[in-house]
Amino acid sequence: MDALIEWLPLDIPAEDSCAIVRGDFRCDNMIFHPTNSEVVAVLDWELSTLGDPLADFAYQAMMYRMPPSIVAGLAGADLKALNIPSEEKYVRDYCTRTGRTDIESWPFYIAFNFFRMVAIFHGIKGRVLRGTAVSVHARDRAASFTVLAELAYRSMKECQ
Repeated sequence: MDALIEWLPLDIPAEDSCAIVRGDFRCDNMIFHPTNSEVVAVLDWELSTLGDPLADFAYQAMMYRMPPSIVAGLAGADLKALNIPSEEKYVRDYCTRTGRTDIESWPFYIAFNFFRMVAIFHGIKGRVLRGTAVSVHARDRAASFTVLAELAYRSMKECQ
């Protein structure tokens, strides 16, 4: 975490897009149509703000690298059997739909979002230790701190 704290501010991409960002845009915050391939609702908007849309998109896409034991992660899942595109195809499709050729600093955005999630889980760990955590998943989330920090660190190393 210390390495990430030092590195992240020094490596912020030059991207200067600003849009309304969701802040917690994940599949488990969506309701899908029961028969059609479409999202019918997006829930849990309290983290929405103005920000970099690439950071928001990467937050959702980091689930490809997230272990399944942590917040509906897809790491190691048989994506083909689940009819889920690969991370590479997902990013390419996003680029096509937003008029981009690529996302040059993709590993930065993934590292940033893992770092962000580690910070959130650190807060959960503090609530567990103080006895003020209300979620039934709080202890599991707190125990995931080290795994998430390692994922953030590995993504940082992809940039170097």
